Formats: sequence, C-alpha cells, structure tokens
Amino acid sequence: MANTTYHIAHSACYLLSLLPLRLLYCLSSALYLIVYHVARYRRPLVRKNLTDSFPEKTEAEIIGIEKAFYAWLCDYFVETLKLLSISKAGIMRRMKFVGHEQIAQSMSQGRSCSLYLGHYCNWEWVTSLPLLVTEGICSQIYHPLENKATDLLFQRLRSRFGSVNIDMDSSFRTIVSWKRQGKPNTVGYIADQVPGLHNVHCWVDFLNHDTPVFTGAEKITMMTGADVFYADIERPRRGYYVCTFRRIGLPEGGYVKFHYTKEYFRLLEESIRRAPQYWLWSHNRWKRTREQFNKEYTEEERKRMLNRL
Repeated sequence: MANTTYHIAHSACYLLSLLPLRLLYCLSSALYLIVYHVARYRRPLVRKNLTDSFPEKTEAEIIGIEKAFYAWLCDYFVETLKLLSISKAGIMRRMKFVGHEQIAQSMSQGRSCSLYLGHYCNWEWVTSLPLLVTEGICSQIYHPLENKATDLLFQRLRSRFGSVNIDMDSSFRTIVSWKRQGKPNTVGYIADQVPGLHNVHCWVDFLNHDTPVFTGAEKITMMTGADVFYADIERPRRGYYVCTFRRIGLPEGGYVKFHYTKEYFRLLEESIRRAPQYWLWSHNRWKRTREQFNKEYTEEERKRMLNRL
C-alpha cells in the first residue's frame, strides 16, 4: 500500500515540479497567504520562539521576521519539490558551493569529513554536493518519517544527485563500517533538532536559551578522525543559495570535549542572526528544559550523562 501511495505521490509531485520556478514561486506566494493568514500554522510557537530569541527587537521587527519566515518556508516547499526534476546544470547554477575543494582534498587523501549544517536556508539543495565532490561517498543522516510514502519521496529527493541516505538508527554502524573498509566519506549532520531527555549530554547557550543538544555527530567524528566543516548558507536572492564551507579546527592546546558541537552552535547562531527569517522557527526547539532534565534524573545520573560524549 505504501509503495502504491508513494508512486501516486511521486508522479503528482514530479508533474508539478516540471513547472518553471517562477510559476512555482507564484504558487508559494498563494500558499503563504493560506499558511500564514488563514491556517495560521504554528504562529503562536513561531512568535514565542522569535520573541524569546531576540528580546532586543521591537514587536514590529519580530512580526517582520515572522512574515518573512513564512514566505521563505513556502518557498522552501516548492524549491524542495523542484529537486524531483531540476537538471544538473540548473541546480549547479542555483546552489553554489564555496570551499568545496577542501572537502575534495580531504577525501582524495583518504580522510573523511563531518559536515555540520542546520535547518537553515534550503538544506535539501546541499545534497547536490556530489556533483562537485566526486571523491569518496557523499551522504547525509536522515530521520525516517512516520508516513512511509512521504519518507520514500524524501529519500528520492535527497539521493537524486548521488548523495547516500543513512538512517539515523544505523548511522554509527554504517560510518564505522566505511572507515574499516577504507572508504573516505563526507557525512552531513543536521544537528539542531531537540533531543529526547535520555539523549542529553551537553547544554549550550543558543539564541538566548539554555539549550540541550545532540552530540552524536561529534562522537562519530572523534571515532573516525574526520575533518570538520560548517556549512554556512546564504540566500542572496529568491531561488539562489551560496554554501560556504568553514573549517572547524581544534582549539589551542588540543581537543576538549564537545568542542565541535559548541562551535557548530556558535556558527549557526551567527548565520541566524545575520538573516533570521531562514531558520525553521516552527520547530518546537526548546520544549526540553533544564528543569525537566533535573526532575527526570538524579544528580548522580545527570553527572554521568553530561560526562559522556
């Protein structure tokens, strides 16, 4: 049944994706009116996230960011849909990479790379990186969606230009297996989601919040000895993105625990503050609190959890 639903959904989405982007953006503009003004999709959550993150901004400024966010979110939807049919030349013209030579060089020398990125700008278009980085394996961790047909559709989107999807539950096993086989790889980690309380091993100050964060990417990075990069994405104009790879090196004196995780969130916050409308504010990012964490676990359990990478 799921396969049948997938084929129907894929066919419908593919036909829609054949429309020129200028027409898809007309669809996006109409969708914005429905999502923002009629359905009011998660507007209280978005307003709270923005207000708490930017206490220095006026109400008018917050509303301006809020409206720009919903307009971009609708653009993200049609841009992602376009991945089903856009040509290689088309995606390479619209998704520019700067500094990808560093990644290619690492993999040509037999080293793997960890690529940190956020739910910022169009992260789906970053899966076109294999068109430029042909050495080794380019891949990304993904969390399977509950709806099987939708999950299959997104797997198709993300693998269209040669990037390999890795199920989150099998990520550690897969990446360690590649290392043992001597297969250099670049793995993309979208690491700004909210972890379950049982997965909290580190807290950071992020956008004016005491924030629990995932550290699995850093654990795998240290296990594989991968070079680390942050994907700093900008949107100079509608339908065009520039992704600059910024190397995250070690601090003076050598590695300290959670260094890469903390640097990632520092860099991501810089990106968000530069153009806040392009982050996924509709995600309930701060639903886990330190108070909940302290109530759930004893002091001894907390110390053990926060001492583990």
